[in-house]
Amino acid sequence: MNLNEYQQLAHKTSAFAADETHAVDNIAMSILGLCGEVGEVADHFKKWQFHGHDLNLDKLSYELGDVLWYIAEACSALGFSLNSIAEQNIAKLQARYGDTFSSEASINRKD
Repeated sequence: MNLNEYQQLAHKTSAFAADETHAVDNIAMSILGLCGEVGEVADHFKKWQFHGHDLNLDKLSYELGDVLWYIAEACSALGFSLNSIAEQNIAKLQARYGDTFSSEASINRKD
């Protein structure tokens, strides 16, 4: 499965899939949902790092899947494809760092 296929399949499970007239609501739901899911990933990591909990990779995998779902929904609501966002991001990273990350390139970023 590629990213665009995932995006199309994920969108079928959206509350707004059947009614595209609610684009603003879908953008808001996607962005707020994304914030919540990223918070769940961070909270699980925090509990492992600082509270002595086990690092549950299955739980993290499920939560990262939820993050991906909300990113896909935000892209759908805004008219972007996941593939185009991924390609744009790689181009930005390559312009910034070339083929390999370096601290020097990070300090002297080309934005």
